[in-house]
Amino acid sequence: MQEYKPVKEGKVREIYDLGDALVLVATDRISAFDVILKNEVTKKGTVLTQMSKFWFDLTKDILPNHMISVDVNDMPEYFRQPQFDGNSMLCKKLTMLPIEAIVRGYITGSGWKSYCENGTVCGIKLPEGLKESDKLPEAIYTPSTKAEIGDHDENISYEQSIEVLEKEFPGKGEEYAQKLRDCTLALYNKCADYARTKGIIIADTKFEFGLDEEGNIVVADEMLTPDSSRFWPVDGYEPGHGQPSFDKQFVRDYLKANPDCNYDLPQDVIDKTIAKYLEAYKLLTGEDLA
Repeated sequence: MQEYKPVKEGKVREIYDLGDALVLVATDRISAFDVILKNEVTKKGTVLTQMSKFWFDLTKDILPNHMISVDVNDMPEYFRQPQFDGNSMLCKKLTMLPIEAIVRGYITGSGWKSYCENGTVCGIKLPEGLKESDKLPEAIYTPSTKAEIGDHDENISYEQSIEVLEKEFPGKGEEYAQKLRDCTLALYNKCADYARTKGIIIADTKFEFGLDEEGNIVVADEMLTPDSSRFWPVDGYEPGHGQPSFDKQFVRDYLKANPDCNYDLPQDVIDKTIAKYLEAYKLLTGEDLA
């Protein structure tokens, strides 16, 4: 049996190169504030992979994606081991675009902090009088650069995103920037509308995109998971303060309250986190994760 080693390891993902395709493995690692924590969250990788599959299927009418299969039987024998089952995705190889496509439908987190300081989010002027967690009049696109592990992503303006893309793809900067913005907003609006009918508010999220062999822009990486998004329950939603969430908020809150914990979480924070991930998956898909 041929063995494979990851060609790239991200904060929570491993990428294996099969030559003509890739296998993306979502591990049970968890990161917060751009740091990989010492704990693992069992089943988290499976939730991320299966949730991405669900959204990829739902949105292929808007834009194609890189997913080929999540069935390990479609992958080389090496991946038919228990540690890869459910959390691995066979994907097309793409030329990745160097932009994190962030979209915000509600004002929270760093966006709320910025708004309180100067009434803007990533340079975009917003109406006066917004409360924390308010729904924005319309979703806003706030791209950032993609940082290497250990560095922080940097928020940039739409105009700067044109420059970043133009540098890497001469003559295509404006075309690609416009397509990223338009597709990001279209994907978010469709999925946020769907999620709301299932009891979940998608406050914000980020997408990544790449180019296929024909030069078409396709959705890559993960999509609308609790790792890349803020999910809030519709039930009890009330602007004016932070909202409970279906994502890493337990982890973020614990780290903020315990700055000396050395990124080591107690078991109850881990248990609460995976319970939220599984609950979100069931609400959105109608299925329990086996």
